[in-house]
Amino acid sequence: MRLIANTGNPGFSVANNQALRQARGKYVLLLNPDTVVQEDTFRRCYAFAEAHPRLGGLGVTMIDGSGRFLPESKRGLPTPWVAFTKAFGLARLFPRSRRFNHYHLGYLPADETHRIEVLAGAFMWMRASALEEVGLLDEAFFMYGEDIDLSYRLLQGGYENYYLPESRIIHYKGESTKRGSLNYVRVFYQAMIIFARKHFAGSQARLLVWMMQLAVYLRAVLTVVGNLWQRLRFPLTDALGIYVGLRLLKRFWSAYHFGDPDYFPETIHYVHFPAYVLLWTGSIFLGGGYDRPYDYGRLLRSLAVGTLLLLASYGLLPEEFRPSRALLVLGAAWATVWTLGVRATASALTYGSIDQSHERRLIIVGGRAETQRTLSLLQRAGATRNYLGRIAPAGEPWGGAAGADESIGSTDRLETLARLYRVEELIFCSADLDNTAIQGWMTRLGPDIQYRILPEASGSIIGSHRRDQRGTLYTIDVNLRISDPTYRRGKWLFDRLGAVVLLLLAPLLIWFVRDKGGYLRNTFLVLLGRRSWVGYHPDDPQRDLLPRLRPGVLWPGVGATELDTDTLHHLNLLYARDYGVGEDWRMVVGHLPLLGN
Repeated sequence: MRLIANTGNPGFSVANNQALRQARGKYVLLLNPDTVVQEDTFRRCYAFAEAHPRLGGLGVTMIDGSGRFLPESKRGLPTPWVAFTKAFGLARLFPRSRRFNHYHLGYLPADETHRIEVLAGAFMWMRASALEEVGLLDEAFFMYGEDIDLSYRLLQGGYENYYLPESRIIHYKGESTKRGSLNYVRVFYQAMIIFARKHFAGSQARLLVWMMQLAVYLRAVLTVVGNLWQRLRFPLTDALGIYVGLRLLKRFWSAYHFGDPDYFPETIHYVHFPAYVLLWTGSIFLGGGYDRPYDYGRLLRSLAVGTLLLLASYGLLPEEFRPSRALLVLGAAWATVWTLGVRATASALTYGSIDQSHERRLIIVGGRAETQRTLSLLQRAGATRNYLGRIAPAGEPWGGAAGADESIGSTDRLETLARLYRVEELIFCSADLDNTAIQGWMTRLGPDIQYRILPEASGSIIGSHRRDQRGTLYTIDVNLRISDPTYRRGKWLFDRLGAVVLLLLAPLLIWFVRDKGGYLRNTFLVLLGRRSWVGYHPDDPQRDLLPRLRPGVLWPGVGATELDTDTLHHLNLLYARDYGVGEDWRMVVGHLPLLGN
């Protein structure tokens, strides 16, 4: 084995060509790092290629981390019409149509072998002699499109490309580009434009380029709107529902209590009610209720804080600005009912269950030792699960107890047991199971269960449950509070508010600081967002493995001398794992003379 280490990211084509130029086998394989292959995948591919001497490239069935078939396992050439149906959504509307979904060859059964046109870059088994004839990957493609280009050149060279369903791989689709991002839209369609200009001529090329450019703008708009809706759907729904409810409550209370539906002045509609809505939704935002919308406890705490602030502010206002305490209390009750109802409805429609904060029902599939190791990793990560028991590999004796050592059944009955126990998450221990069996169970049980895999001798549990977008490899390791948006927001507020306070108190505090010029400089840098009052220790060589923070004025272990790199990283890790605003406050107060460093 040879390792080729690049200092930067040269792109998919450049990096793979570096290896292809050194390969010496009869066949070569491009394989993404975010894949899991079956034990017999390479043997089957070799046998098939040997039986088809005109084979140029070969692809296999790909499934995602939830067991769903990935349609890019087999694809057609992006001619102008095919590109049009793909870019403007006709392929998705008519997934099995020969006319409208030639891009993913949706009309060809996924469980049958076919000659196809385009292979997926995640798994491309190719004849080395064919590559020598048609050339390597075109390095004009940074990411996306290079597999289409090479597949087309293999066809032009007189070779045949095949799709082989006899073997499956899991493709987590994780590390490259988020499908829901503007960067993905730009990179993907730019690759299509490069392909069109290279392989088509005249009006056909111009038409394809024009459609791709139009698709870039259309998809960019749709992506921005979609991302905004994902971010703002709960705040907007909350605000609109609370405001409408307040207006209805005002009419009811006016008629019931005062006998006059128009008792309150019109200013209440565009002064008081918007202020109430802003404070309630703002409290939910600051309390992290929009970061974890189905955390009902966090939502209720945030609304309670907002209501207390409203009542306190209400009591300090002049009499003419206090329309009705009853309306405020009734509004708080309505805000609670409405926001809870919105989330319960969204959860039921999206997940089929109202409560998404419960501990998922987990079964581990594996031997005794690996099951214990899995439970230890989950405990270390702080990942809470409703552990139901262990399913033993076929052939291992099993008992009836639901402990970690005794199993509740055998893999011979895995599908039955998963449904009987209403399992929501399965973790497979790959040291005790083969990948072929794991992938078969994932496919048969379907995407309603979340699947994780503990690789042999690994300290992480990997998986992904993304449906229609590129995700990241799911890793259970250590839960770091500093990654939580609520804590990061608190740190942001502490830095800015702390900078303002320290700036106002500068005439007094500056006498306690060793470097007075540095004190003022750091205060302004923190206020501008270029530094943080507390960050990671700068001498830790592994700090880039932790969630990113601004350079700190102070850091864990500040002032200590002769600390080795392992200790420095451990201090940084503990800071990230146990972060709280109180820790930053303690550091700043306790190391006031060092604020000018």
